[in-house]
Amino acid sequence: MQYVFMDGARILSNADLHALFAAELALQDGYGRNLDALHDVLTDRTEPLGIVIVNEALLREHLGRRANGFFRLLRDLQADGAVCVAAVSLSAPEAK
Repeated sequence: MQYVFMDGARILSNADLHALFAAELALQDGYGRNLDALHDVLTDRTEPLGIVIVNEALLREHLGRRANGFFRLLRDLQADGAVCVAAVSLSAPEAK
């Protein structure tokens, strides 16, 4: 299984999100860089894609209102078996 690792601390915009997928999946210049195009790419694969998200809260913050659509897409694709998503929240240890 191929994996895409996403760090919400490094993805600062919708453009960054799509640039990550374009680079990691070696997508052609014709990739539309929107959720419909991402859906098509991920459902056309012969095997599921593993997506590991670190710092999900930051990713949601950076994507703003677009985060809802992106995470809805991931839920739908996971239900269809096109992706397997794991979200890992990292936080600094509390001071004692």
